[in-house]
This record gives sequence, structure tokens and C-alpha cells, in this order.
Amino acid sequence: MNANATITLVTSSRFGDHDIRGEEHPEVAARLQCISDQLQAGNLAPLLRYVEPTEAGRQWLLTFHNDSWLFRFEEEVLSGRSFIGHQDNQVCYETFAVAQLAAGAAINGVDLVEGGSGGPVFCAVRPPGHHAEPNLPLGFCFLNNCVIAARYWQKQHNRRRLCVLDFDAHHGNGIQTAFEEDREVLYISIHEHPSFSFPGTGFAEETCGGRDEGGLLNVPLQPGAGDEQVIAALDGKVAERLAGFRPEALIIAAGFDGHREDDMSGLNYSTALYQMLGERIGGWAREHAGGRVLSILEGGYHLPSLAASVEAYLTGLHSVLAEKN
Repeated sequence: MNANATITLVTSSRFGDHDIRGEEHPEVAARLQCISDQLQAGNLAPLLRYVEPTEAGRQWLLTFHNDSWLFRFEEEVLSGRSFIGHQDNQVCYETFAVAQLAAGAAINGVDLVEGGSGGPVFCAVRPPGHHAEPNLPLGFCFLNNCVIAARYWQKQHNRRRLCVLDFDAHHGNGIQTAFEEDREVLYISIHEHPSFSFPGTGFAEETCGGRDEGGLLNVPLQPGAGDEQVIAALDGKVAERLAGFRPEALIIAAGFDGHREDDMSGLNYSTALYQMLGERIGGWAREHAGGRVLSILEGGYHLPSLAASVEAYLTGLHSVLAEKN
């Protein structure tokens, strides 16, 4: 890779068609617009390349989700329901197609990484995915984009040993469900302690797998935890587990709601932390996975800090992936 490596954004104006009918809900279309505005106005603008995604085929959704849930999801949105199961999970007529597009963006991202994208690939998508269970929507999530991307990567490109690293403020219960018994996939989550935070999963005791195999590594942080605690975890147990596992590719569940300005968690992260996250993830991708890393947007609901944090993260990731070997 070289200093001219591009940053590929897999995104679409169609993500705005998931209309949740009111600005009181935090998962609004403006999330993606503020990211786009920030990136186009900043230092990364000359490096940006935009790719329009395609909807995921049903066979890829079925690598994690039950057929009964997919039928229910589609039927409920087409019938005019305003939410499914809980008012957190607001929907409109277009939501099923938009969720398919988000999953498809993750699949397209895998293909771009495998095709030698030359730099970071970031899927700026909504709705998010890491809380979605095989047959249950949860926490604004309907289809689990990271899990679908992982199964596609394994089946289509034969990358068997994958690591999904999740730095969203909330534990990705759906990702854990997918991989807790899978020794070919390592799920690492750094999140606010489940005693204080949705969805109430991700205790440190919820772990399995050995040094050189997949499984789970949960790193819960107490409310108020900030940059120092995250860096200590990354440079300690996370780096150690990755060194033993040596994944062939990394999928990043990139959530930015741990920022101190975001009231969706009690964490105290700075914008600068996300650049450090990008640098470390880029280093692990180069060291263990031949530079293969795909980032997929999850949370982040305070618009100014979300935009600034995504820019910081991509700055850090690009700075390492663009280094000459």
C-alpha cells in the first residue's frame, strides 16, 4: 500500500428511506449525512471514493437469520406497522429493503477488501446491526450486518479465521450469539459494563476459546471509563488474544456512542481515542491479516461527535494502512 491509498465509503442515499418518523428517535438519517459532510470538508476529502451498495441476497441473510423472521420482518413493514416488538425498533414501508441494502453494503465491502481496495473500506450504513438476533430485532437493529459479512467472507472467499472487533459502547449480543461456539471466529467486544448498559450482556465471564482459537473476549468497562482504560485493554488482553489467534481478516463493528458527548452511554471517550483505535486496528490488520479489514458503522447518536469521531478513526486507520512496507 502507499500514501495515495484511497478510503472507500460504501453508502447510499437510500439509507435515508428508513424513515423512523420523528427526530426524538436517535437513529436518524442525519447520522449518515453529518458523516458525509464532515469527511467531504476535511483533510480526507481528496482520498474519498464512494461505492453504491447492492441489496444482500436472501441466501446470505439466511447464514444467520431464520426464514420465519425474514418473512415476519418483511410482512410487518409492508403492512404499515410503525415498530416491531418494541418502540425502539421503528420501521416504515421501506425498512426491509433498506436493511437488506445495509447487509449488502457489508458484503460489497468484503469484496472490495478482497479486490485490493488500497486503503480502508468503511460501510456507512443504517439501520445498525450488532444487536439483531437470528429471529429478533433489538436496539434499532434488524439484520446483523457484521455476522452476515463474516459468513459471506468465509463461504465466498474462504477466509476461515476471522475476528470481529466491536468498540460500540454497547455489547453486540447478536454477534456473540453467532460466534460463541465457533472456534474459527473470534468476537472481541469493548463496551460499557452490562450492569449499567443495554442490552445487559457481555460480562467478562462470558468468554470462551483459547489463545489460538476463536470464541469470545468481552471487556466491560465501568461508567466513566475513558481513553486510558480502552488503550490499556487494547494493548493488553486484546493484542495478546489477536497475536495468538492470528486472524485472516478483521471486521470492525464501529460504534461511536462511547464519546463523552453522546448520552447513549456513560463512557467518557474523546475524539482522539478513535484515531488511536484506527491506528491499532490498522496495525493488527497489517501484522496478522495482510491488511484485510472492513469497518461497518454501528452506533453513534450525537451528530457532531459522531462525524468528528468517524473522521478521526478513518484518519488513524488510513495512516497505518497507507504505510509503505
